[in-house]
Amino acid sequence: MPKISSDTLWDLAAAEVCSRETGSAEEDGKDERTLFIERTVFFMGNKAGGKTSILLRCLERDEAPKPTLALEYTFGRRARGHNTPKDIVHLWELGGGTSLSELVQIPITANNVRALSVVLVLDLSKPNSMWGTMERLLQATRAQVEKACSQPHRTGESQASSKHQAPNNPPRVLPKDHPDRELIDPFPVPLLIVGTKFDIFQDFDSEKRKAICKTLRFIAHYYGASLIFTSSKSESLMSKTKSFFTHLAFGAERSKSVSCDTSKPLIVPVGMDSLGQIGSPPTPDVNIGSLHARNPLDLWKKVFEQIFPPESNSDHKELKDPARDPQYSEPQIDAMRIQKDQELEQYKRNASKSWKGLQLDS
Repeated sequence: MPKISSDTLWDLAAAEVCSRETGSAEEDGKDERTLFIERTVFFMGNKAGGKTSILLRCLERDEAPKPTLALEYTFGRRARGHNTPKDIVHLWELGGGTSLSELVQIPITANNVRALSVVLVLDLSKPNSMWGTMERLLQATRAQVEKACSQPHRTGESQASSKHQAPNNPPRVLPKDHPDRELIDPFPVPLLIVGTKFDIFQDFDSEKRKAICKTLRFIAHYYGASLIFTSSKSESLMSKTKSFFTHLAFGAERSKSVSCDTSKPLIVPVGMDSLGQIGSPPTPDVNIGSLHARNPLDLWKKVFEQIFPPESNSDHKELKDPARDPQYSEPQIDAMRIQKDQELEQYKRNASKSWKGLQLDS
């Protein structure tokens, strides 16, 4: 029986540690069969725009949707095959529209940004708030993604957990021969734009529908995103929306169907559109020459807001305090809060009177 020296045991231990940290080709093949994969999908968009309804349908949960309380978390699981561990998707939903956009720092971190996707839900029935919602939320999200990407990679447990994450492969650029390659600014992580309440939108005036459809096609193409219109009242549209969701959440095959007909729900997978097909901004009563735009995105914004003037920001400022948001109301607590506020005001008045009547020694 050959003698095993202590040096040989140390060599074996060192090789095992090295294999675990770097992952050899053989181990990588084994991981695909025995390890689960984690992804993160972040939902945001218009307040009461239908984010929760989409999530519940995609997760096949038979529940009545409730108003989202600030930022909510849930998860989903799906097996890739028989006798294999289930992949996990972490699902975050931002409530309150744009009023709580600073909370994006919670679901977007250095630990999960490499496996992150974003779903932007826009309410088609409220075009006047559409551009402002899209702009503010995408700006806040992009800033947080860039911040998370700039943070140094951690070691230890975080490094081990990253082994389970499926790295993103978003189309950073279009093919080299694509004429729009230098004219767009792809979002740093995979982005899906969902236009909801198509059942209401389809009754809009045809010119307004065309303006909204062309604008959203441009936005999706500019950011390298997929675009789909849906309605919670249509099983067919929700099924197609679920197909896009499962692609982001579990890496399933993405739908390749395309529909750009403005009389029907739009379905435009990423990379399947072009500026030539979209055409120029919808300008029935707008003189483009009078608009001083810095870039194509700014030009489309100015044209769109000429047709659909943006809502005032007063509502957004008030919603900065969630305690004043009616969707978070609690009658008993609110009544007590009002009573305490009244007592505080009375105390301030009494204190003010006592100070005025105070005689100071000269």
